Parts: sequence; C-alpha cells; structure tokens
Amino acid sequence: MARVEMTMPKMGESIMEGTVLKWLKQVGDSIEQDESVLEVATDKVDTEVPAIYAGVLQEILVQEGQVVAVGAPIAIMETDAAAAVAAAPASAPTAPQAAAAPSSNGSPAAAVPYLPEPHDPQASQQAAVHQPGRFLSPLVLSIAREEGVSMTDLEYLPGTGKEGRVTKKDILDYVASGKQPLTPSAAPAAVATAPAPVAQAHPQSATTPAPAATPAASAPSTKAMPSVSGGQELIEMDRMRKMIAQRMVDSKRISPHVTSFVEADVTNLVNWRNKHKDAYKKREGENLTFTPIFIQAVARAIQDYPMINVSIDGDYIIKKRDINIGVAVALPSGNLIVPVIHNADQLNLNGLSKKMNDLANRARANKLTPADLEGGTYTLSNVGSFGNVMGTPIIMQPQVAIMAVGAIKKKPAVIETPQGDLIGVRQFMFLSHSYDHRVVDGSLGGMFVRKVADYLEQFDPNTAI
Repeated sequence: MARVEMTMPKMGESIMEGTVLKWLKQVGDSIEQDESVLEVATDKVDTEVPAIYAGVLQEILVQEGQVVAVGAPIAIMETDAAAAVAAAPASAPTAPQAAAAPSSNGSPAAAVPYLPEPHDPQASQQAAVHQPGRFLSPLVLSIAREEGVSMTDLEYLPGTGKEGRVTKKDILDYVASGKQPLTPSAAPAAVATAPAPVAQAHPQSATTPAPAATPAASAPSTKAMPSVSGGQELIEMDRMRKMIAQRMVDSKRISPHVTSFVEADVTNLVNWRNKHKDAYKKREGENLTFTPIFIQAVARAIQDYPMINVSIDGDYIIKKRDINIGVAVALPSGNLIVPVIHNADQLNLNGLSKKMNDLANRARANKLTPADLEGGTYTLSNVGSFGNVMGTPIIMQPQVAIMAVGAIKKKPAVIETPQGDLIGVRQFMFLSHSYDHRVVDGSLGGMFVRKVADYLEQFDPNTAI
C-alpha cells in the first residue's frame, strides 16, 4: 500500500478554485474508484468529486467551508494504485531517480503527489505526455469506463481540446485504434527532456501533508460588518451571489459595453407557436417556448457574422468555430446560472427545445455538471419572461456579446399591402444587443442584431416540429 494526495480537480475552464461543501466519506472509509468523496462548489456549479483510485481515506486536509485552489491537496488516500502513478514519471529518461530509489534510512521514498502539471501549450500537443490530475469531463470518464480504458492511459492520452484537454473524439479515436498502452517511451525525445512533475515540484511528502489552502484563501474576512438601524435588515450574500457580483463588476471593468436595440415584428412566430404548443405538449410532455426559436435565429446570425463568435486574449482575437450558446436561467434562490447549448447550429427546433428544457430543469434542480456550463461563445437572456420590454445585459466573459429579448406585446402597426397601407394589430418585441467595443464596432453589433430580427420576422409559419 502507498499513500497519495487527492487534489482539488479542475472542474471547467476559468475555474481556479472551489469551496468544499461536504465530505461524503470520513477518515478510515474504504472508497471505490470513481466513488464520490466530497461535494465541491464553484462559481458555476455544485458537483461531487470522485476518487481517481480505490483505497482508504487516511486524512482530510481541508475542512468544510474552506476555499481551495485547483491542484491543491485536499486529502490523503492509501491505495495500491498510487505506486503506479509514482512509477510512471520515474521511468521517463530524464525523471529524477530519487522518486523510485530508497531514502537514506533504507525506507522507500514517499509517493509522488498526484498533482496537475503546469500548462505547456507545446507539450499538450505531443503524444504520451504524462498529465496526472488533468481535467476529464464526465463524458470522457463514462466512455473510458465503458471501453475499459485505464486512468493511467487517460493521463498519457494526447488531447486536442483547449489546454490539451481530452475530447470525446480523442478517446473514441484511441479506442478505435486498439487501445495500445500509452507509456513515457512513446513520448518524443523533445518532450522527454521536460522535467517530470515529481517531488521537487511539491516538496511535501505523503507523511507531511501540505497546507489545506493558502493563507489568503483560508483566512477569515477582516471586512467590518455594516451597521443597520432598527428598521433595516442585514442579509449576507450567499456564495453564488458573491460570485455573480464579482463577475459582473469584472466584466464592466474589462469590456467597454455598447448596446444596440431593434424592434421586431414576430407575429408569424407567435401564431405558429400558438398553433403547435398544445400538440407538442401532448406529444413530448414538455412546453414549447419561444426560447429555442430565439436560439436558432442567433445561431444563424452568428454564421452570417462569425466575428461576433470570438474572444480576446491580449492583442489577439480568438475566432471560435463552434457555436455554443449560453442561456440565462433563473434559479429558485433568485440567482442566475447560464447553461450552454453546444453546437446549437447543428440542432433543429425540436432538438433545441428538448435540450433547453433539459438544461433549465436540471439547473433549477441543482443537477448541472461542469460540462453543461463551459465553452459558451455567445449568451442569450430572456428578460421578457419577467415582463420586461428590453434590457442592457452585461457580457459573460470571455465572450464579446450578449443579447436580451424582451416581452412580446401587441401594437398597432402600418401593414403594407398591394392595395395600399393598412393599420393592423401586430406582435412586437425588442432585441437588446450588448457588445464589447474593443473588437465589435457599432456597424457589426448593429448588423448582427438586425439579422437576428430578420430571421424572427421571416419565420416560416409552415415550419414542422
């Protein structure tokens, strides 16, 4: 048996820390591989963290309520699998031999901590580079279990996703190739010369646990509590509201916001939904809302104006090929969360409706996964669901634009006919488009929201669903 550190995993892009909500296992408990050990909260989602290996929980390093940085140790487990983790990097040509050699007193050296490697953009593209502690999505882990791919192979499997992340295509290609074992010897010579993440990177041994969190993360707040009078009530923000507040302040600081408005005649769209909603409810058991129609229009407009689907990194613009649309969902707590419909342009109306209903239901039941919240390239907010006619939404970083759709209202309007102009009652709604003026000028921002309105106004009343 050997001891190995369990570290705070990375649970999505831009997430750098998590709060330990609850330990599901106690010291001395036996834990199976992939069995949940604790609940962790991030600014995006609450989720359970599974064990990488089977073993016995020896020590808990982080107490409930503490904030811990990604990669920091949170517990120590005793497991046979730890030896394999320590041995793999030690067998690389340049790995320090101290990891496998006996210590000066004759006892075996401490096991190598199970820690993420620093990100190396070049190394992440190479084959068979050891990446212990890397983020693995629930989908990738599920496929690995079904296909019998070991965790050791997953740590060496080259990833083509962001920061070398293993994608669904990567693991399916590996399975199709025959699941050849991945070892350090398969790494190119140029990669093999890179320092291995052994004890030097984290000097604490398994018998001397590292601090549970940095002083800054674990120290109590010194901010004075505001004073209130007898006629006032003092309410502390919950964790999610604090995160939302910080994100909104950061976004306004980072992006110079500009908002353009367009009013769209959506009479055909309203009449179509009224015609189909009851039959759809009976057939699918779900509501047919306007939201999937809005998402479809936004996805089509992004295809027409792809420079809306970008992010900024310093002096560079990163153009996204995937169209992943986040949709703001109100939670029972009063907070908002933004699950993402990935590849929204590849779904029809029925697919968008079912996906949106699923995400909204799981969001309100607190059952979203980190994968449901990451990768968004554009965001839609339906302020009309609260009876608002328009709004000025704040951009979700690192995106560069967001659209708010207002309530649909009946209005008198001039209708052009071959016989002349007439006055009639039509259904109108406002579209509000906020965009980052660093890279989106008024022409692009205005043309984009106008194109979305055009798609809504030109909605085909004969559309099947």
